[in-house]
Amino acid sequence: MPQTLSFNLVHIIFSTKNRAPIIHDETTAALHAYLAGTARKLDCECFRVGGVADHVHLAVKLATTRTAAKFVSEMKTGSSQWMKQQGVAKFAWQRGYGLFSVGPADIAALVQYIDAQATHHRRRSFQDEMRAFFEKYHIAFDERYVWD
Repeated sequence: MPQTLSFNLVHIIFSTKNRAPIIHDETTAALHAYLAGTARKLDCECFRVGGVADHVHLAVKLATTRTAAKFVSEMKTGSSQWMKQQGVAKFAWQRGYGLFSVGPADIAALVQYIDAQATHHRRRSFQDEMRAFFEKYHIAFDERYVWD
């Protein structure tokens, strides 16, 4: 095949360092817009960005030229610098991230899930949410190393 074609839809989740609740209401919408714009600049289609004060979720179709690790690294580095420029001097993301593949038929459900984060996290912590994803996707993890 002379052409590379793919549809790699992923659900990406990453938290602030130590899950500090430092994404405040006045910067939330702008941070989400920044992340979506950065994804598009990296030739990836961003269906949704959302989250709460201590973490973000992204629904992204990765470009054929982007590895997941490089994409997430560029997203976190750029947005961390941007948050510091917005006056959040000690802003930092956690070292790791969660990335889960999603089928094309599930885009609407993923977007709805991301849109409902504020309601969702009234009942469930970030750690419990991630544990549920690890279980759903059969990912073994060690509690000692997953929550920096």
